[in-house]
Amino acid sequence: MNWEAAITWFVAFVISTTFHEAAHAWVAMLGGDRTAQRAGQVTLNPLPHMQREPFGMVVLPLLSLWISNATMCFGYASAPYDPIWAYRNPRKSALMSAAGPLANVLLAAIAFAVLYGLGRPVGANEEAVATIAFTFLALNILLAVFNLLPLRPLDGAGVVVGLFPQTRGFYDLIDRIPYASILTFILLIQVLPHVYRPVLFAVVGLLP
Repeated sequence: MNWEAAITWFVAFVISTTFHEAAHAWVAMLGGDRTAQRAGQVTLNPLPHMQREPFGMVVLPLLSLWISNATMCFGYASAPYDPIWAYRNPRKSALMSAAGPLANVLLAAIAFAVLYGLGRPVGANEEAVATIAFTFLALNILLAVFNLLPLRPLDGAGVVVGLFPQTRGFYDLIDRIPYASILTFILLIQVLPHVYRPVLFAVVGLLP
């Protein structure tokens, strides 16, 4: 295994996921739901997020790195919220749901700016910076695109329900279908590459 690549991917995943969940928690707090704040999730310290989801933020990412030979890192995390607050405040709930992917877009933009500023890297130090920046770019575009897909339990579904509360019944109906989560996972695997790759290639195409 390429241990340097594995460490880069894992650190990028932890930082990016921490920003994602902290953004959810922070926006929820601003909107009046302090559930995540009381759970210690309004922080850029990754440890509380790891403690909440040790499998999703540590075990699964390391396992995915080992299986993929350090070419991809996959995992998950979560921030708690009050569903009653979300039901009563659909617009604030939509903003909370969108905050996580928007945090990833911000990190991707920073990584893009670094890569754009470097141009064609010269020397080992610049190549190392470019590698780290590209890892952050690719990973955060993936996290943003993936989470904005309008399927539960992803953030995209929360955005749709928050902006269009009349769709809540549709999502609740899907949730009652036997093995709905398995079917959703299969659909995500089929759809994600067709959405993620064009976005990544379009962004990379803007680099010098």
